[in-house]
Amino acid sequence: MSNFYCEYCGTKSASISGLTANSCHRHPLGSGKGKHKLYEGSEKSKYSCKYCGTSASTISGLTANSCHRHPIGTGKGKHVAAL
Repeated sequence: MSNFYCEYCGTKSASISGLTANSCHRHPLGSGKGKHKLYEGSEKSKYSCKYCGTSASTISGLTANSCHRHPIGTGKGKHVAAL
């Protein structure tokens, strides 16, 4: 059975509909201001930020911190998992 993850926070769900039906606490617009977004990459042992290359073992661990190379500015956006 496949797992589906949120690109913004790493929340795991058994179905896409179950994932995208709920609010995301790390949504770029703010906590509770948007739904989870499906991460379209494959499951990996390490996830890297597409802007700076920082890596973590989970999407949740990666997206918990600010990215110094984020396009909206240093410290203004979280790391984003590369596909």
